Amino acid sequence: MISMKISLKSNPKSAFISENNMKKFILFTSFLVFSFCSISAEKRDLLQKEAQKVNMEQSLVKTFSELNFPKYSDRSFWDSLPSQIRNEYIESAEAALNYNWPSIKATDYLEFIRSGDRRDEVYSAPRSALVALVMGELVEGKGRFLDQIVNGVWFYSEQTWWGWSAHFYLQKALPGLPDVNEPTIDLGVGEVANILSWTWFLFKDEFDKIHPLIANRLKNEVMKKAIIPYYKRSNFWWQGLDGSRLVNNWNPWINYNILTAVLILEDNQEKKISGVEKVIKSLDQFINDYPDDGGCDEGPSYWRRAGGSLFQCLNLLSGATKNKFNVYDNHLVKNIGSYIYKVYIEYPYFINFADADAVPNADATIIFEYGKAINDPSMQKLGAYLAFKQNLGQKMPNGRIDEQILQLMQLKEIKDFHGEDILIRHFWLPDIEVGGGRDDSNSSKGFFFAAKGGNNAESHNHNDVGSCIVYYNGKPCIVDIGREKYTAKTFSNQRYNIWTMKSQYHNLPKINGTDQKNGREFKAIHTCYKSDSKQIIFSTDIAQAYPKEAGVKKWERTYLLQRGKRFIIKDTYELKEVVDTTSINLILYCDARKIESGIIRLTGYNYNLDLKYNSNILTPKIEHYNVTDSGLKRYWPEGITRIVFTVNSAARKGESVIKIMPL
Repeated sequence: MISMKISLKSNPKSAFISENNMKKFILFTSFLVFSFCSISAEKRDLLQKEAQKVNMEQSLVKTFSELNFPKYSDRSFWDSLPSQIRNEYIESAEAALNYNWPSIKATDYLEFIRSGDRRDEVYSAPRSALVALVMGELVEGKGRFLDQIVNGVWFYSEQTWWGWSAHFYLQKALPGLPDVNEPTIDLGVGEVANILSWTWFLFKDEFDKIHPLIANRLKNEVMKKAIIPYYKRSNFWWQGLDGSRLVNNWNPWINYNILTAVLILEDNQEKKISGVEKVIKSLDQFINDYPDDGGCDEGPSYWRRAGGSLFQCLNLLSGATKNKFNVYDNHLVKNIGSYIYKVYIEYPYFINFADADAVPNADATIIFEYGKAINDPSMQKLGAYLAFKQNLGQKMPNGRIDEQILQLMQLKEIKDFHGEDILIRHFWLPDIEVGGGRDDSNSSKGFFFAAKGGNNAESHNHNDVGSCIVYYNGKPCIVDIGREKYTAKTFSNQRYNIWTMKSQYHNLPKINGTDQKNGREFKAIHTCYKSDSKQIIFSTDIAQAYPKEAGVKKWERTYLLQRGKRFIIKDTYELKEVVDTTSINLILYCDARKIESGIIRLTGYNYNLDLKYNSNILTPKIEHYNVTDSGLKRYWPEGITRIVFTVNSAARKGESVIKIMPL
């Protein structure tokens, strides 16, 4: 680990970091944040092979209009939308009519290196205003919002950089302020490039009626700040083209936005083909690194911008070649899609190991369309069910302009499709070592659990090798806390000082007073999974996830779901020596009350369970933590409870069993 101190105080005099230390900081954080566990790293080059097969020179469309998206002038489409959605769009646009387009101040950027505050709202507010104005004008069609749209276009045209302050490490100059001489591409640049490209596509003719320089300026800015840098450079880490490191969800997320911009704005067909082929080559690096089981080690909430964005790329490539580009029969592409319903618990909950959210913003339309493309009825049914739960068709969609238009185009098909709450009985992802299941298929009644092996260098990693979550009747019981709102500390060498990242705040033992350690070498071994009609067994040895200070030779953690009866956590261990206290931690989102020796009553939203343990072996202490972080309060508003079971014995070998069962 890099030994250095970085002041995160708000005093401007404390903000400057020496160039040498800053370079170390950049190298460390870029490695930490985006380390990605590549299990297969197989040179599949699936998309490049498909591109050669379909001959992009002959197949690629010459204009974006050929993709048949509704234009501003297609009044029959916009006028046919449900009146409730139309009215909501217009009200949202009216609220932005007097929006005062801000200037992104130097101090907004600098705040990240001063206090660690990413100032996300500074970048998101104008983006939301522009999208609201565009969608409002599309549905109303009277020109009432055009001047404010032009103001938004001019705002972004005058802005030095469209990215986020946390990502200045992409430039050669010191972080803190954007270098106008080195345009770099991060997530923010990609998002804005997409939105502005669609704005140009939809309103170019209207802009020309106001003044011919508006559309030209807009196009030139997107070319200069996004498309041309993409053409010229192959050393952005997320492209995966220079071989310097592995990639994660940034790759398909940014590539989709760049692909969109190239298809809309590039006039030179030769350059357009070259740009599309470069996107395809970059996307292949993402696919090459993906495990065969389709598991996303970033979790379901990041799948939206990993597997989900990959599908957006594939869907756009298919449309841009008149459906000639098609890899949906590939087993990996199918597995990447089906992952999302394998890790679904019950609405609105998904499995949330590491930084993932317990209640992610699941895009029902993408899930539905992905399932349709790979001919997976279960995925389609879940997408339609989620659309119903999210009131799709009764209120305006969210997302970028393109995402909202696509949702509007699919309203009728999804509404007419018979959705189902897809609750599969069991699943096992052997490459990322995540598995689990429930008491019975197609029912959330009773137990659901998931557990993980893996290692402590996974993407968005927490030190959580061997942890689990348990839900009962579809509601959280034993949980993974998740992560707090992102700050500079989240993605720095201080990451594992954050309480939610530590293994003692996961459902894991603290051995000889020692937590797990971060790093790829700190891992589970001998992970096994077995499921039959009566039970599910997940077992793994987590001893190697701890540093040598833990003095542990073997720690076998076993989860046993006896279907319809109970859930059991069993630890069998052997220590090299006993030098400090060993304890077993459980994190709960329910009330925990000791009712007698050996029994703790767990009372949740719609359940009462008894947690039983041997009081001769374990001594519990119940702690409650109020949740104040805005991110965590979204799904743990009542706070969380931790039970710390101290192991009473000083023997080097031992075994403990915790049983959870309904009353």
